[in-house]
Amino acid sequence: MFTDFFYILKKRKVPVSITEWMTLMEALSKGLISNLDDFYVLARAILVKNEVFFDDYDLAFQEFFTGLEMPVDLDDKFMKWLSDGKKLEEIMTHPGEFDMWELEEMMREFEKRMAEQNEQHDGGGYWIGRGGTSPFGHSGTHPAGIRIGGQSKGRGAIQIAHERHFKNYRNDLTLDVRQIKVALKPLRKLNRIGPEDELDLDGTIDATAKNAGDIEMRWMRSRRNAVKVLLLMDSGGSMEPFADVCNQLFSAAHSSAHFKDFKYYYFHNCIYENVYEDMEGQVLVSTDSLLHNLDKDYKVVFVGDARMAMSELTARYGAIYYYHRNEIPGIVWLKKLADHFTHCIWLNPEGERYWNHPTVQMIGQIFPMYEMTLDGLNDGVRKLIKKK
Repeated sequence: MFTDFFYILKKRKVPVSITEWMTLMEALSKGLISNLDDFYVLARAILVKNEVFFDDYDLAFQEFFTGLEMPVDLDDKFMKWLSDGKKLEEIMTHPGEFDMWELEEMMREFEKRMAEQNEQHDGGGYWIGRGGTSPFGHSGTHPAGIRIGGQSKGRGAIQIAHERHFKNYRNDLTLDVRQIKVALKPLRKLNRIGPEDELDLDGTIDATAKNAGDIEMRWMRSRRNAVKVLLLMDSGGSMEPFADVCNQLFSAAHSSAHFKDFKYYYFHNCIYENVYEDMEGQVLVSTDSLLHNLDKDYKVVFVGDARMAMSELTARYGAIYYYHRNEIPGIVWLKKLADHFTHCIWLNPEGERYWNHPTVQMIGQIFPMYEMTLDGLNDGVRKLIKKK
C-alpha cells in the first residue's frame, strides 16, 4: 500500500534505493511501526541518506498522505455537537489502534458514520466527535484522520512535515553570503612561498637530535594561498531581479581570505572591448589589458543570465549601447578569454529550465555553466580546481 510513496520520493529526486525500501518494508512486517509518527521518523532514517533531502522527504510525505485535514460539509446537528460548550479537558482519551486508509476509503467510511450517528460523541474512538481517538472530528489524537473544525492540538507527523523545518538544508536554494564563503573555500591552494620565516619544528627536532642535543633551528617558507580569482559580473537590464544574490556573491568573494589575489569587473549582457570597475560603467578597463596583464592561472567566474539578442553576441557593432565600438563580436571576446585562462566557469542565476535560449546555449558551449545555487556553486568550484 506504500508503493506510491516510493515513486513520489523518486519523483522529488530523493535518492531512494530498492534495498533501502525493502528494509523499510521489513520493519513494517516485523511490527516496528505502529503509528504514522513512527513511520515518518523511521522511514526518513532508512530512506534519506543526506539532510539536504529532508525537505523533499517532507513534501513527498505531505503529498502521499493527502486529505488528512480538510473542510467537510456537515449537517447542522453535527456542527452543533462539535461546537458544544463541554470542556475538552474533561474528555478522557485513550490511544486507539492506528488505521491507515487510502483517501477514498476514508471518505467512504466517513459518510457511513455520518449516516449511522444520531447523537453527540466526545472522547471515543469511532464516532464523529471531539477529543477522542476517532479519525473524524477535532481536538483528538488520531494520527491520520480528517479534522473537522476546531484547531489542531497535536504535533503529529503530518504537521511536522507541513512545517518543513529542514527547508534551509536544501542544496538547490539561492545562496547567502555564508554559504558562498563555505563553497569558495575549496579553491584554496596552499603553497610554500616567500621567505623562510616559519619554524620547521620537525626539522629542528631532527637536526638537534643529530647535533647531540645542541639546539639547531630550522626554518621553512610559510604556506600561503596561491589561488587568484577574477570575477566578471553582468549588471543591469535582465539581471536586475538577481541583484541581491550577485551582491552576496561579490561580498563573500571580496571578504574571503582564501585568495592570493581577487579582481572583479562588470559588463552588460556580453563582454566587448572594455569591462568596468563600477556597476554604472563609468570606469573603463580594456579587455585586452586583462588578457595581457593577468596570468592564465586566474580562476575566472562569469556571472550572468547569458540571455541577449543574437546580434549582441554574434554581430559587429551589435552591442546594445552605442558607446561600444564593438568592432569584434562579443562571442569572439568570450572565446579569447576562454582560450587565455585555463579555468573558467559561468554561473547563471536563472534555473536550468530557462536555458533553452540561443545565446545561453552558445555561451554554455564556451564555458561550463552552472546554476547559482549551493549545488551549482559546489560543482563549479570542483571544475575550477580540477587539473586540466
